[in-house]
Amino acid sequence: MSKFRTAAAIGLSILLSVSLTMPSMAARVYNADTNTWEEPSVVKTRNRGGSPIKRETIEYASNYKPGTIVIETGERRLYLVLEDGKAIRYGVGVGRDGFTWSGQHRITRKAEWPGWTPPPQMRKRVPDLPAYMPGGPDNPLGARALYIGSTLYRVHGTSEPWSIGQAVSSGCIRLTNEDVTDLYERVRVGALIVVKH
Repeated sequence: MSKFRTAAAIGLSILLSVSLTMPSMAARVYNADTNTWEEPSVVKTRNRGGSPIKRETIEYASNYKPGTIVIETGERRLYLVLEDGKAIRYGVGVGRDGFTWSGQHRITRKAEWPGWTPPPQMRKRVPDLPAYMPGGPDNPLGARALYIGSTLYRVHGTSEPWSIGQAVSSGCIRLTNEDVTDLYERVRVGALIVVKH
């Protein structure tokens, strides 16, 4: 019996040492901005750093009730209206040319690490997109998502902070994962959201 255990231990150690020295075959990550699949190492290198636009509380005169989200797509800013004429201002990425929109809706749902089902129009443009991607750090929706009415659009996170301040999305409003997590904690389902173009 001890010869069997010794042989099993040797075999296991060989298997373990081979698996540690072999290159890992990590899954590729979809980049919705460029409609391509990328190696995780490329994404990690690009993702270093936070938002190029820092979150801050500012003076903000408006007729909107506290809790309202106002997105100024031309400014690449999202304002969360507070009491006493103030707002929290966040940097955002917005829809690229041909994917801009405006309107007034309500936040109908909130999700942590949401899964993503690419809409049929996007899958037509990018045929190798999966039908569904589970939530997690490699998911294009990032750490949190706020669903906008019955539209296909969301306010969501991204692990690509370099894209904040840019017109890069297919119409969704993106924040860094840190900023969308902060916003998520402050916003209620049913809150008014106003998108201005």
